[in-house]
Amino acid sequence: MQRLVQPEIDEGIILIRSDDEISTNIRSYILAFDDDKLIGFVALHIHTITLAEVRSLVVDTAYRGRKVGSHLVDMCVEEAEALGLQKILSLTYQQRFFEKLGFVEIPKESIPEHKIWADCIKCKHFPVCNEVSLIKNL
Repeated sequence: MQRLVQPEIDEGIILIRSDDEISTNIRSYILAFDDDKLIGFVALHIHTITLAEVRSLVVDTAYRGRKVGSHLVDMCVEEAEALGLQKILSLTYQQRFFEKLGFVEIPKESIPEHKIWADCIKCKHFPVCNEVSLIKNL
């Protein structure tokens, strides 16, 4: 997983997650494979009883444009619905991708404060964030 996501971390597109953090949250991840090769993954992180976040979405560059990312996000939505959640958040540079999946832009100020301090402070761009915040109502 770390090898697949490292280029995105280097570019500041995805937040770095330690091996320990990934291990602790491994049940949050949905993996995509082509035979035995890991080609993508995403995590559904639950913030509250009503709100989850799609995070760490990455697809191997050789597999982009084949709807792997869309399928991974759709699986997050299905899981969130099954859990009775009401909304899914995404902080992303890929606004158009998420809008095609039914997400709509929201002001960053409406994101729960604990999200900013727990995750965003780790970002090399903090506090000058140029990601777009989007939400999907379920």
